[in-house]
Amino acid sequence: MTTTPGKILFSGATGMIGSALVRAAEANRIQALRLVRHDPASPSEIQWNPDAALPVSDAAQLEGIGAAIHLSGANLSGHRWTADYKRQIVESRVNSTRALVNTLKSLKQRPSVLLCASATGIYGNRGDEILTEESSPGRGFIADTCVAWEVEAAQARPLGIRVVHLRFGVVLAREGGAFKKMLPIFRLGLGGNLGSGRQWMNWIALSDAVRAIFHLLDSTIDGPANLVAPNPVTNAEFTRALGHALHRPAIISAPAFALSIAFGEVADEVLLASTRAIPARLLGSGFTFELPDIASALNGVLHPTLNPTA
Repeated sequence: MTTTPGKILFSGATGMIGSALVRAAEANRIQALRLVRHDPASPSEIQWNPDAALPVSDAAQLEGIGAAIHLSGANLSGHRWTADYKRQIVESRVNSTRALVNTLKSLKQRPSVLLCASATGIYGNRGDEILTEESSPGRGFIADTCVAWEVEAAQARPLGIRVVHLRFGVVLAREGGAFKKMLPIFRLGLGGNLGSGRQWMNWIALSDAVRAIFHLLDSTIDGPANLVAPNPVTNAEFTRALGHALHRPAIISAPAFALSIAFGEVADEVLLASTRAIPARLLGSGFTFELPDIASALNGVLHPTLNPTA
């Protein structure tokens, strides 16, 4: 982190990834300013309302930031995808990004870089195709949402701000996210394949995700960056690895038709879609993963005291 800005603005800092980034920043004596919707509880919190004409009432508080990291967005799998919730998913990403870019535009001294969350879901359901940042977007609600999200973040480029689209896969961490929800099921020995289990799954350990984001801050990369480990696995491989790590059987499969009935469109686009992305730009820029394979990652996440890099 030798050239990382001394002051970073975060949105979505209370989430799993945001909280880990703030801790890492503060551990390295980087000032972390956090955009929050509630009344500020500390000098490092700045109230904002991305739906307001003036999202931050006093943007002068943001002068001097060297970078902004934008992670806000409604949970993709938090609810069944009704028309209203799909609209909320899109607007929570697109509108908040537009509000942040407009806020940065108002500054006298703009940050040099904006890192904005996106997802490997932008590639859609692509079977066994190996996908890099050069691959075209796919089809579907998530792909369309990610495209709109990235287009909005790109509006910061004409302002002289480097923009990186963080295309996250599944982030493995005990603290939250999809992995935390899986653990109780697998610990009971009730885990198993989703559908055929042949669909590819992109993943990254939280510790590597944090390191990769700070690496991107220091880099010259502009545009998309796949935030995934270099060794994607099929759902069946992940299921076996997690069952083995927990010393539990993982043989109770969930048929595709049952998932579709239970979860609707979420099943088709989140649980059963196959996306085999690799982190070409991270690897090409010299980034080294500390937990590059699923066995080491699960060990690092589940037993962090035995793996100091996790």
